[in-house]
Amino acid sequence: MEKFKLTRGEKAWVLYDIGNSAFIMLISTLIPIYFNALAEGAGISSSNYLAYWGYAGSIATLIVAVSAPILGTLADRKNMKRVLFLVSLAVGVLGCALLGFAWGWLSFLVIFIVAKVGYSSCNVFYDAMLPEITTEERMDKVSSHGYAFGYIGSCIPFIACLAIVLLHDKLGIAQSTAMLLAFLLTAVWWVLMTVPLLKTYKQTAYSESAGTKLSETFKRLGRTFKNIRAEKNIFIFMLAFFFYIDGVYTIIEMATAYGAAVGLDTTGLLLALLLTQFVAFPFAILFGRLAAKYSTGLLIKICIVAYTGIALFAIFLTSQWQFWTLAVAVGIFQGGIQALSRSYFAKIIPAEKSGEYFGLFDICGKGAAFLGTLIVAVVSQITGSENIAVGAIAVIFIIGFAVFCRADKLNRK
Repeated sequence: MEKFKLTRGEKAWVLYDIGNSAFIMLISTLIPIYFNALAEGAGISSSNYLAYWGYAGSIATLIVAVSAPILGTLADRKNMKRVLFLVSLAVGVLGCALLGFAWGWLSFLVIFIVAKVGYSSCNVFYDAMLPEITTEERMDKVSSHGYAFGYIGSCIPFIACLAIVLLHDKLGIAQSTAMLLAFLLTAVWWVLMTVPLLKTYKQTAYSESAGTKLSETFKRLGRTFKNIRAEKNIFIFMLAFFFYIDGVYTIIEMATAYGAAVGLDTTGLLLALLLTQFVAFPFAILFGRLAAKYSTGLLIKICIVAYTGIALFAIFLTSQWQFWTLAVAVGIFQGGIQALSRSYFAKIIPAEKSGEYFGLFDICGKGAAFLGTLIVAVVSQITGSENIAVGAIAVIFIIGFAVFCRADKLNRK
């Protein structure tokens, strides 16, 4: 197979994934554990802790769901994508840094929601850059490389953060100070990895009809909502994506919180999720290469089925080895389903409206684990069982698979 080489613009785009993945790594590992410590100190039970964490994720998602289509439409104006990307980046990075200064569990959740909104909004514009920085033939591989190197690259600051937090006693600092350093280190890493993209990216695709007034933006967005149902292939794909990717991100964001809630060893949880990153790196690249030989739709279906099995397996999770098994399974399919879904969508939308469409895409995507986290939160409080709550996510994977089969059939016509 011919060696795949990234262009300068593609490398800069991939580097950003390495930067922001450090933040999502914290969300998946240290942040839930730290919040658990804050919640326990305030006398909050494990079921309520998991529920509050789920509600925080859902609130952040709702904010992004409302704002992303509007911001995405604004981004399709000439030279606006980079500006909005910078603003969202500032919100996310500052929020990440300020997490270390929270004085209680409630203030921590509020700052977390702000940081998560900034992170998710930033991804609207980042994903929308994909059709501009590469060609349609290279999208699957470039998208896969973004996720792959994001996984492995995020391990660099995370290992440093992990060492600071786990060895804080030997370093002679308090746990709160160690977490502050971890948040600051992650924020700095995020900024440094973004610099090459800011230097190289130029918006080449934009809509001449986007207009300059905010009222025109809302009118254009209204027309898009009205017309998108006529574009049945795009509409049904987005509906399918809403369900199955919601489940994927719920598992990513709730994994550590879930493990901590069922009483698993904290250090073991962190190391298992670090293993997920190392496993995800080669498999994300592998799925990108497989897309050159097999249908992207077929590969996405395989990933959805695998995630359904992962959710069902979580019902029976009671020991550390089972969590490690899940961590490896998630690592195998995580990069594939994320990268291929992004490139699949980029191929079926007009490039000059990428901001607008990826704004809608983000409702269902990176900012959206709304349905899954809500299911986990509600079922956890109703049943008092964390296992049943996480296992319930399998339902949305099954729905997502059924709807995606319909979408893929339309897109192959």
